Amino acid sequence: MPNNTTLHKKNSTKEKILKVSTALFSVSGYRATSMRKIAKEVGIRESAIYNHYKNKEEIFLEVAKGIFSSPFTKEELDIKESALKGKVFLQNFVMQYKLLTFDKNNENMFRLLMIELFQNKELREQFMSEFHEKNIKILSEVFFIMMQNSLIRSQDPMMISYEFLSTLFYIRLQVTLMRFDNNSANLLSTQFEKHVEFFWESIRV
Repeated sequence: MPNNTTLHKKNSTKEKILKVSTALFSVSGYRATSMRKIAKEVGIRESAIYNHYKNKEEIFLEVAKGIFSSPFTKEELDIKESALKGKVFLQNFVMQYKLLTFDKNNENMFRLLMIELFQNKELREQFMSEFHEKNIKILSEVFFIMMQNSLIRSQDPMMISYEFLSTLFYIRLQVTLMRFDNNSANLLSTQFEKHVEFFWESIRV
């Protein structure tokens, strides 16, 4: 049975592989990044990398999970406590989403993932699960509690979640497209906060 030192070293190596892979994928793309190149940057033999991941696609999917994940996971949230904050919860959610949008590595990976979504069925399924379904589920629960506590008007919580999230995703896509062409996206940075203000005014009691 492996001891704690061995487990820590293994986890540390896995984290380094993911960090290095994220940087390589975001700069060179999926196809141009090889297992050999990843291993070299990590500082391990190529054969050693297979002790952690069976192939490059598995690494890519693990990296994608982090990019697609919700700004908040259920484990990090007390759903009821968060919901009772009303507008403040939405502001915090959007702030985290905005930070992810303007993070350089995250932005480059997001752009790459948008391309790879049409090439990889497993990636599409992961996108629907990790980004779409989890975000919608968390938001739906939060909006439902807000309704129960008369913070917002009663309506379909899932539909409200779709409306709230879709605009954020569109702004993120706009930012990615503009920066891809080396255009400034500074004017879009305030759209996140404006979205919260507009949205809250349209649903609050």
